[in-house]
Amino acid sequence: MTTHATHSSRIDNLQPHATALLRVALGTMTLAHGLMKVFLFTVPGTVGYFESLGLPAIVAYLTIIAEVGGGLALILGIYTRWISLALVPVLLGAAWVHAGNGWVFSNAGGGWEFPVFWTIALLVQAGLGGGSLTLNRRFA
Repeated sequence: MTTHATHSSRIDNLQPHATALLRVALGTMTLAHGLMKVFLFTVPGTVGYFESLGLPAIVAYLTIIAEVGGGLALILGIYTRWISLALVPVLLGAAWVHAGNGWVFSNAGGGWEFPVFWTIALLVQAGLGGGSLTLNRRFA
């Protein structure tokens, strides 16, 4: 017969792995979005789009660096809490860009629910830390 303590212990043993799964998923998505800006939209195209929004070119470059570097850091589990928090302004900026397009991201131009959800997931990750499978537990 399984006791409550035994069941709770097994669930607690899964938490670091669930945390790592969230971290790797967030890192993969972040890296993919950064690389999309480099290889699909191209750096000049991304800069032009940011400028068309009234943002200075430097914001496009910083966004690309944040997404590529932050994505890699999350995948590896390096400074997970800090990287997650550092990416929040990037996602809030994306929510701002898509705010006028409505709620659903499948709307023309994309909606704002996806970047807002992603922001919340990053805040959760910052609260949880790196979980298991980090490059170095000390920097997770």
